[in-house]
This record gives sequence, C-alpha cells and structure tokens, in this order.
Amino acid sequence: MVPPKTNKQKYMKAHTRETQATMTPQKSLDYLKEGNKRFQNNLKANRNLLEQVNDTSEGQFPFATILSCIDSRVSAELVFDQGLGDIFSIRIAGNFVNEDILGSMEFASKLAGTKLIVVLGHTSCGAIKGACDHARLGNLTALINKIEPAVDAVTAPAEAHLRNSKNLEFVDAVAAQNVVMTIKNIRQQSPILAEMEQENEIMIVGAMYDLSNGEVTFFE
Repeated sequence: MVPPKTNKQKYMKAHTRETQATMTPQKSLDYLKEGNKRFQNNLKANRNLLEQVNDTSEGQFPFATILSCIDSRVSAELVFDQGLGDIFSIRIAGNFVNEDILGSMEFASKLAGTKLIVVLGHTSCGAIKGACDHARLGNLTALINKIEPAVDAVTAPAEAHLRNSKNLEFVDAVAAQNVVMTIKNIRQQSPILAEMEQENEIMIVGAMYDLSNGEVTFFE
C-alpha cells in the first residue's frame, strides 16, 4: 500500500478482509510495481512489523501470490516492499510449478482471496545455468529436468559452444522462456486457476528481476 503523505508519521497497516476486498487484479499489479520502485530508490514504506504481527495473528488477507526462485537475493517481500500478510511467497529453485505448488496457488487464489499470481524469474539464475549445462547431481537432476524444456525452446544461438552457463545472455533468455512456459503450465494444469483468470477474478503474469539494479520488469 502507498504510504499516506501527512506531516504526522503513519505506518502501513497489514491488509484486512475489507482492504483485500477492494483489490482488483490490476490494482494488485500496480501495488507491486509501486513497491518495486520504492525498493529501487531505497524508499521503503514505514511499517511497524510487530504491530503487523498482532494484526495478522488471527487471519491473513494477502492480495498477491508470487512464485520465485530460492535465490537469496530475490526475496519477493523485499523487492516489492511488502509487509506481513501482504503476499503469499512460493519459492523453489528455477521457479517452476508442480502439483504441490499448483495446489498452493489454488488455495491462495480460490480460498484465501489473492487477486494476482506472479511468476518471477531473475537474471543469472543458478538453476537455469544448471539446466543450460544439463547438470546432474542427486535429487537436483529431477529438478533440472523440469527446467530443460525452456533451454530447448530457446533456439538462438544455435552453436553448441554458446548454449551453456558461460553465455549469460543465453541464460537470461532461457530464464525468461522458463517464466513463459511456467505460466502456460499453470493454465494447462490448473483448471481452477484458468477459469478464475478467464472470469477476471485473478491475473497471471510473468516478470524478471534484474540482480544488477533491483528492477522487476513485468511481461506484457
């Protein structure tokens, strides 16, 4: 929420059932864009987090669900300048979906009332690099296998020696393609979320976070 401009110091409040009800998919997206601008400019909204702990102790009313990578530099709450109770944050290396993650999204949207789903990739992603190099290591192998279709979907460059983690332009192109394919998988594998989107109850969007400057670029 945008902090009020008054002479007297005021804190951002946690979302309530009433404020959540006023949120639309577009308004939710605008809130995240505004929050990322604050983050980029080091202008965090004023919050009393202990007060928000109290305010959310008996219920939560987030407005958005964000699927992002486990990368320690890409915390959705921080890069979008959100407080306790504002967003559901789902994190997994490579920000892809599986049955459990889709179930979490369905809970967040259908039962808990969030209006927006964001699939957030990022530059220089380690999981994407692993997929580009076709890495194999224990349980990581199964995870990498889920991302590799995005590698195959990026056709340029065609030269094999340029299609690896050393080519950061290729890595970022695969990361963006992985976001697009993840959104497609959400729509195909979750009839509940697909129907909610068709009825304009939610919006499903993709975005990329730039590790070099903190900017989130949303896909049109």
